[in-house]
Amino acid sequence: MTDWEFRDPMFLLLALLAPLAYWLATRVPSRISFSSLELLSGSPQSVRGRLARLPALLLAAAVPLLAVATAGPRTPDAKTKTSGEGISIMMVVDRSGSMQARDLVPNDVRIDRLTVVKEVFKQFVLGGQNAGNGRPDDRIGLVAFARYADSLCPLTLDHGNLVALAEELNIVTRRDEDGTALGDGLALAVERLRQERTKSRVAILLTDGVNNTGAIDPLQAAELALREQIKVYCIGAGTEGIAPVPAVDPFTGRTVLAQQYVEIDEATLKAVADKTGGKYFRATDEASLMKIYSEIDRLERTKIHELRYLQYHEHFGPFALGALGLMVVAALSSSTVFRRTP
Repeated sequence: MTDWEFRDPMFLLLALLAPLAYWLATRVPSRISFSSLELLSGSPQSVRGRLARLPALLLAAAVPLLAVATAGPRTPDAKTKTSGEGISIMMVVDRSGSMQARDLVPNDVRIDRLTVVKEVFKQFVLGGQNAGNGRPDDRIGLVAFARYADSLCPLTLDHGNLVALAEELNIVTRRDEDGTALGDGLALAVERLRQERTKSRVAILLTDGVNNTGAIDPLQAAELALREQIKVYCIGAGTEGIAPVPAVDPFTGRTVLAQQYVEIDEATLKAVADKTGGKYFRATDEASLMKIYSEIDRLERTKIHELRYLQYHEHFGPFALGALGLMVVAALSSSTVFRRTP
């Protein structure tokens, strides 16, 4: 039997208002003062008197039913259960200041490296004209790093939300946050993949620089990946030689494009990939970067154990009708049988 679940479980907290509803229903808005009740003290209480608080109890009982109905109880339709063939992939993207270089799109210096990376990543995940059908059955997550590494999205099949988070990724602007912590970024990705049960787990590390900060050396992070049987594919992004990079002219204060030497620690990236059974690639423009992701797209696939349901059976109706019935009975009884005299 399929377990029940709630669409919006936070609404269940409304059930805590039941005592308040009871208290409000039992309040006496007006009263008549008597000089003495001695003559009534010995009189037996009638059935009507003993049940005088029944309408209030009915209203209080209606509150939890309304809470359950609002929370949206439902059961998934087992006939619409789906699973797919895929792998677990953690993307590790450099967002250091050097990603501002404008060299991955030929003859267009308006587009920086990170913008190109995000667009190629989007096509890799969702598919596109030059990227096939995407990776609909893969659990994919995102880690970004500069001086510090951040987990922006856990491994998920919700690729729409993943791409939305990736599109919000920006290059660091503060000097105290800039840097290239390759080891920290990779180690964080390994930690996220370590808990996955899929047979094939992959980290794709993209950078345009040299490891120059962080608490973990890239080769140490590669050792952690090897221990967990996680492949690491490394991508060095940037043209050979020099690249145009935005800089502030000290004389005019205007932002201009200055030619800057491109330095990528390919030896370390190759060592990381070789140690884990992966591969190193060099992307010198958008087209070559797309080809790299296309090659990675041909990785082995394994069974994803996460279940997805396309349809659900909603069960809020009986709870809503039950609550409505209790409120109607409470209203009718309080205005007839249990009507109070001011």
